[in-house]
Amino acid sequence: MKKIIIRRLLMMILVIFGVTLIVFLLSHIIPGDPARMMVGQRASNETLINVRKQLGLDKPILIQYLVYMKHLLSGDLGTSIRTQQPVVSDLAAYFPATLELVLYAFLIALVVGIPLGVLTSLKQNTVTDYLGRIFCIGGVSIPAFWGGIILILIFYSKLNLLPSSGRLALGMTFNTKITGLITIDSLLTGNLGVFKDSLRHIILPALVLSYAQLATITRQVRSSMIEVLNQEYIKTARANGIKEKFLIVSYALRNALVPTITVVGLSLGGLLGGAVVTETVFNWPGMGKYVVDSISFLDFPSIMGFTVVIVIGYMVINLIVDILYMILNPQIRG
Repeated sequence: MKKIIIRRLLMMILVIFGVTLIVFLLSHIIPGDPARMMVGQRASNETLINVRKQLGLDKPILIQYLVYMKHLLSGDLGTSIRTQQPVVSDLAAYFPATLELVLYAFLIALVVGIPLGVLTSLKQNTVTDYLGRIFCIGGVSIPAFWGGIILILIFYSKLNLLPSSGRLALGMTFNTKITGLITIDSLLTGNLGVFKDSLRHIILPALVLSYAQLATITRQVRSSMIEVLNQEYIKTARANGIKEKFLIVSYALRNALVPTITVVGLSLGGLLGGAVVTETVFNWPGMGKYVVDSISFLDFPSIMGFTVVIVIGYMVINLIVDILYMILNPQIRG
């Protein structure tokens, strides 16, 4: 297992290098001049040249990339062109909002996806199974931005039940930061008013963000359950008079969840990346909204910093999943 972990860590370094190179080149190929956007259209050419020199944009792209990687290895993600703040500080300020949204979406995906997968496997080829399949197809095919707009039109515009944007209502403030997650911090401080309002604000974006991963988990659990339920030891246990509920939970589901762990882990990583669209639609003040604003401003350091954080997070989650899988299934070691 140690050899496998070391091998994965070395692969992570190569992946980070490859991803940063691709994103860096693509971000610099995009037409536009961030220096010009900073100084404005009326600034003199001399001012423009000085700003480009300060930002390092006067150097060849390869040199710019090598300079960026040198700073990255020392933990420096650069300075945002748009906010004039260190990218690390910006991402640290926006990360709690993204983390809160991702955790709620992940919880919804697990709480709904696993039971729904079990139910559809037990009701195979029935109306319940067909409805479950349609629901899952919608999850993997409906774009997040379209689903978000539809939910806003229904629950905000028509029914006026849930808010459409932000983490808190206008005029409501909450400055106590313990974890950075408003729903948790408000509970810890006993501020039920803020807790209820923050919970209402997170419902719609969490539902939209979780839908695709929920559908994936449901399909995986259903497929694994059907395969396990057809095994001989399940038939033998059923023939020996073991109660059906105990059989499903202790025998079938327990074994079906082993291959599902990989999908669950990848779903968590997918939620991090998928938050970009969801946060934009719901004006959620997280890293996704931050990077979208940075893209419109051609803020290269912020785009690169966001990419590095997401890539590292995704790979760490994938490594943890692989380790758990090896622990649960020793046959795949080596």
